[in-house]
Amino acid sequence: MLTPDMYENNLQFDYFSDNFQRFEEDFYEYSDLNVPLTFITDDLLKTMAKAQTNYFKLIAKKALDHQDHYFVFRVRTPEENPQIRIYEYLGHQSQQLTLH
Repeated sequence: MLTPDMYENNLQFDYFSDNFQRFEEDFYEYSDLNVPLTFITDDLLKTMAKAQTNYFKLIAKKALDHQDHYFVFRVRTPEENPQIRIYEYLGHQSQQLTLH
């Protein structure tokens, strides 16, 4: 489990992949935030890690279409450094997530 001081540099998106580019495109398609995604990525990662979830929710109030949006990721830990968590974008849903 990550402790608060371990969040720094140990949580990351797979920034240089096609799926991260798709995440950016999906986020900007629905987001009505006045802040660029670049400025909130660390906060998103920390929020997911602290909540031990693999998704975050863009609330309807902050969405262009006034619906909730969920951005879902796969969390992977590289063998060479088990303290790192890499969030790989899987996709977007605009309905309530069904968690198992």
